[in-house]
Amino acid sequence: MNHNFKELIIWKRVRVFIVEIYELTKKYPSDERYDLVSQLRRASISVSLNIIEGTGRSTPKQLANFLDIAYGSMKEVQGCLIHSFDLGYITKEELQKFEIESVELQKMIYSFREKILKELTDR
Repeated sequence: MNHNFKELIIWKRVRVFIVEIYELTKKYPSDERYDLVSQLRRASISVSLNIIEGTGRSTPKQLANFLDIAYGSMKEVQGCLIHSFDLGYITKEELQKFEIESVELQKMIYSFREKILKELTDR
């Protein structure tokens, strides 16, 4: 098992998503810098880092585990975005845009995980 994370479409899309999250959170109030902004940024980065770390592991089962964690981090991003909307930091349109992308990324992570697990059972 050898996956080069730099070649994964999911990882490339997550990179773009992270940049968009950072741009979005620049407009949050300064008193949120160490709270919601930090949490949202760390969760989005966590998605990428767990994909990277998983591809560096030696077994498909380990990769699948890190993809589970990445999936959970993407759910955390979704929650932070909903709270951001509730607090008036982002518009409904921004929430919808980021929710659409985060759901798409979740589907991609899930599909990649399922593919890895299928390879495991096909051995």
